[in-house]
Amino acid sequence: MSKTGSGIVLLAENVSKAFGKFVALDGVNMALHKGERRALIGPNGAGKSTFINVVGGQLAGGRRDRILFENHDISGQQPHKIAALGIGRTFQISRTYRQLSVFENMLAALVVARKLTNSLSIRHLYGLKDEAREMLATVGVVHLSDHVVDDISHGDRKRLEFGMVLAGRPRLLLLDEPTAGMALQERHDLMDMVARHVDEVGMTLLFVEHDIDIVFRIAESITVMARGRVFFEGTPEEVAENTGVQDIYLGTAR
Repeated sequence: MSKTGSGIVLLAENVSKAFGKFVALDGVNMALHKGERRALIGPNGAGKSTFINVVGGQLAGGRRDRILFENHDISGQQPHKIAALGIGRTFQISRTYRQLSVFENMLAALVVARKLTNSLSIRHLYGLKDEAREMLATVGVVHLSDHVVDDISHGDRKRLEFGMVLAGRPRLLLLDEPTAGMALQERHDLMDMVARHVDEVGMTLLFVEHDIDIVFRIAESITVMARGRVFFEGTPEEVAENTGVQDIYLGTAR
């Protein structure tokens, strides 16, 4: 069910980014509504990941950018400040602590999320143990709690990373190619789980994904990018039927 009638959570206006003479983003505008599941697609080099990185603060945008999250201007803010406002994200390459156990990774994420890094005590850590196990159960890896992350599958690492992001209780979730490197069934299982959780807690989702089957299953709306610009926006059905999108991305138009 579409949430496009709800309030705007993220408003991006004239977002630009250049790397030398290469223009990665050329005045991107986007409005994301509360509870919406939006996919960001397009050919390689279209600017999808760059846009996610500018919104998340990993990259600085142009001087005329305006990015509002729940009416807070986050343009040019540092990633930790953006995260503290309620934006969580994952990356193409998993960013877990691979020499620690699954449980220790989740516990570390909760310590940071609850701002306990300067006041660690046995009492604080003990108080987070149940929450850590509950979160691991939510993402389906509680049975791997004692396993070192290096010893679990790539798909389970992705599930763990998703759980670690959820520790911060984000209201907007940014996923950059969350299924990269995963087997077909793993990809579908992960994104089905993400969609269920997003809907259960009323979270808003913006994700970059190359698997069109997953995009059409999970997304309620789709933004198509090409050459650093928004080319088309619409429902999955509208995107599938648009001949321009077929030409530049799906490759099915004649």
